[in-house]
Amino acid sequence: MASLWLAACLLWSATCSLAQQKNGSAELTVAAAADLSAALKEIGDNFEKKTGVVVKLSFGASGALTQQIHNGAPFDLFFSADMDYPRQLVAEGDADGASLYQYALGKLVLWVPADSRLDVVRQGMNVLLDPSVKKIAIGNPQHAPYGRAAEAALKHAGMYDRVADRLVLGENVAQAAQFVESGNAQAGFVALAHAIAPGMRGKGKYWEVPADYYPPLTQGVVVLSHSEHKKEAAEFLNYIKTREVAELLRKYGFTVTASEPMK
Repeated sequence: MASLWLAACLLWSATCSLAQQKNGSAELTVAAAADLSAALKEIGDNFEKKTGVVVKLSFGASGALTQQIHNGAPFDLFFSADMDYPRQLVAEGDADGASLYQYALGKLVLWVPADSRLDVVRQGMNVLLDPSVKKIAIGNPQHAPYGRAAEAALKHAGMYDRVADRLVLGENVAQAAQFVESGNAQAGFVALAHAIAPGMRGKGKYWEVPADYYPPLTQGVVVLSHSEHKKEAAEFLNYIKTREVAELLRKYGFTVTASEPMK
């Protein structure tokens, strides 16, 4: 199965190269954590307007994307919701350590549908003890940083053992949000970036989990070693370091704590 998947990726890469030769525009392929699904689309569109470089995005759980990259998936850059994953790729020779950059911190929220009778805004995590809450969605802690953060927050609050048998695991934090939106769970731990993204804002209400309840969600980006578009990747990385992008990330609920001065 893994070899078939890798063959499909290589075919996709070849197709992209042909498309580049045909229309003359360079194209970056970017793997990104699911919490960036709204913010990075806007950032990529803005970059394309400025440079003509097309940005193709693929979202997933940071841990799963790390494994795909290690297995040869043809991406140029990787945006992770946990700095440990890009550091791992650097250590394994799959990424350029000099390009490693922390661009933001993510925030965890407890989210319920807008029509839920649960008063999550006032009661916070205590709503999970309501008998009407049969399922609680989180990203899979095995490879989703927000899932690990949710687990840590529940343990910090002394509630994990009381709700563990009601947890349902999404492949990533975006799927955890889908579980709640679709009614397959009555509440879920998601990224603030999801709760306030266009298309989601108004569909739910949320309580922001205090930052000291879980380890920091350090968001990092790195250029991958096998990229065939390192010039364009470096250009995109430089754009990520601008104040313009910092403001856009703040709009989507991230705390910007750049690892070097903004441009």
